[in-house]
Amino acid sequence: MLVIITDEQLLSPKQVCQTCLMANRSGLPRWHQGKLNCGRAINKSSENQAEVYECQMGFRVAHIN
Repeated sequence: MLVIITDEQLLSPKQVCQTCLMANRSGLPRWHQGKLNCGRAINKSSENQAEVYECQMGFRVAHIN
């Protein structure tokens, strides 16, 4: 599941990405084969942490199980 991380809360990508020019036709982040295509990966400090990306609009996107 993908979530948007802000300073104070977790948001659904539908709340944020729907108006983004980089989103797919459904208004969701471009997630393909386990990678965020509309952002860059941020290094994880341990294997137990979620994968975190920074999208081109500056939001942090996490992939959590």
